[in-house]
Amino acid sequence: MILKRILVLLPAGLVLLASCQRDAFEMEDTSLPSSKVISFSEETIREKILLKFNSVPSDLQLENLLSGHIVSISPLFTGAKGKEALEERFGLDRWYEAVLDENADFDATVSYLSALSQVSVVELCSRASRASDCVAHPFEAIPSTKADSQDDILPFNDPSLSSQWHYINNGDTAFATNAFEGGDINVRDVWTRGICGDPSIIVAVVDDGVKHTHPDLQANMWTNAAELGGLPGVDDDGNGFVDDIYGYNFCTDNGNISWDASKDTGHGTHCAGVIAAVNNNGIGVCGVAGGSGIGDGCRIMSCQIFSGTSGGTTDIVVKAIKYAADMGASVISCSFGYAHVYSSDKDYLNKVGSAEMDAIKYFEASAGNNNVLDGNIAIFASGNNGDPCSHYPGAYRDIISVSAYAPDFLPTFYTNYGPGCNISAPGGEYALTSPRTNSEVLSTLVSEVNGSDYGYMQGTSMACPHVAGVVALALSYAGSLGRKFSVDRFKQMILSSVNDMDARIASFQTKTYYRNYMYPLSLSKFLGNMGSGSLDTWRLMMQVEGIPCVVAPVGEERALDLSPYFGSSSASLVFTQVTVDEASRLSLGLESEPYVENGFLYVHPTKVGSGKIVVKTYAGGSSTSEDTINGIEISQEVGVVARSFSSGNGGWL
Repeated sequence: MILKRILVLLPAGLVLLASCQRDAFEMEDTSLPSSKVISFSEETIREKILLKFNSVPSDLQLENLLSGHIVSISPLFTGAKGKEALEERFGLDRWYEAVLDENADFDATVSYLSALSQVSVVELCSRASRASDCVAHPFEAIPSTKADSQDDILPFNDPSLSSQWHYINNGDTAFATNAFEGGDINVRDVWTRGICGDPSIIVAVVDDGVKHTHPDLQANMWTNAAELGGLPGVDDDGNGFVDDIYGYNFCTDNGNISWDASKDTGHGTHCAGVIAAVNNNGIGVCGVAGGSGIGDGCRIMSCQIFSGTSGGTTDIVVKAIKYAADMGASVISCSFGYAHVYSSDKDYLNKVGSAEMDAIKYFEASAGNNNVLDGNIAIFASGNNGDPCSHYPGAYRDIISVSAYAPDFLPTFYTNYGPGCNISAPGGEYALTSPRTNSEVLSTLVSEVNGSDYGYMQGTSMACPHVAGVVALALSYAGSLGRKFSVDRFKQMILSSVNDMDARIASFQTKTYYRNYMYPLSLSKFLGNMGSGSLDTWRLMMQVEGIPCVVAPVGEERALDLSPYFGSSSASLVFTQVTVDEASRLSLGLESEPYVENGFLYVHPTKVGSGKIVVKTYAGGSSTSEDTINGIEISQEVGVVARSFSSGNGGWL
């Protein structure tokens, strides 16, 4: 196991201390290794220890724990008014942080605390790492290698949208030699139908500080109205956090979100831009849920857990996640993790528990942050170590963990894969082009640090916010339709709104790189190990609508069996009308009309795209003419995704 079970025999002084405190806490046998102690990283912060008690301790009990070794002990989480029952349900009220004296014997103190019978978990503060190499490359426009066509008409006027292959991949070899048309999140046709976002849906970026003054983010930043209009240095809304206008800086424990500290990278700002950079504002780039330029984008909350080389410790991470829940976030985008904790440890984690697990469960169970779900959705990066499993916390079985692919629609060399990796999204891969880096993900950056407001990064860090943005978009759309779902059902919808990657992976034994030090990457290990497939935005929106959605290959006529939608007698029904709206016709490149014959719908797409087809018939008759016995008209909308690949036959023959 990677998780540590730590036991150090107590020095005589600590044994004496424990014996004097029997009125407060009972001691357990310390001659055996403690199963209470957990740690998630080789890098342990030795100034602080997190404790979960079996019940909320009294002030006297806590006071009796203070010594020359433990200088303070206080609740780990800030309570929220009206959420006391939920905090109690997940044990957040029983988590405390003990601060140690700088000269304390750390191992002995851990052993002493784990021997207290009233303590159920002793968690060592570990340091998480960003799921990216954090190397940013300023944006440089790259000439397209494809001739202009009707397909190049984009839904928004942001000048760099054409360079964001991760949204609209037209197979341009400027992105990669083997760039694959349709190897993207399939969001274009969703945008063209006006599904662009909703300001009531808040995504918390648990990461570096987000540059809230960025010209392409400012209009979509979440703001705390009470603090924005309040007095500096005052907790105007009484939530326990002072001046938290755009979120909170948990590294410095104040409301001053920062992004240009020494060694800052712009990582959080880059992730935020993927989620909700402002669309159709005539500048820069687009965000998945960035709106249509009329103030309708989803909102970004900055929950800062990294500042330069500091932060990212367990105590900071869990406080940020709880804050996001309490302040109304519906989604958290978490592009970080503990690189030495694997999905194979999940059974142990489920048994013992951790502050991260309790905070995430609390977040997901916090209902009322949107009008669609009975809770919230947490999205994590799977990790960048090329390991055959997801890293924690994404490895936890209830959390969506995201792996990464490149513009060639193949797994990246760095992505984790296999158990615990639930779904895939664009992460970019710099070595696919030379000398440029436009095969990475293009988004917003911090000019003070990166020298530009826009540029490229790569990592499962970038894949994670793509999923977070699509989830926010789906919540926006569901809210507009008045649809409601359970969190569990919505997760199933997300993970089943995918396109197959295995056919593409199987067609390549290896892929090669321009950079000399990159060895050819064997692809066989990724087969069946990239989660359920690549996230498809259109298919998720069809699930939100409750419309069946199928994948048809480009350039072939295929027949869809209508019996699942009209019953086993569909072959004998008289289908009177097949309707395609103009947007669908253009997107799918339908040069011939779809038709129904013997209970099958025939469609021949010529372009990569998405659309809807409406099929009508009558039950109990062939018309509604007044001269005949009337039948009852029934109809079915069918969503169609046309791709150069397919996910099985999806009902198509």
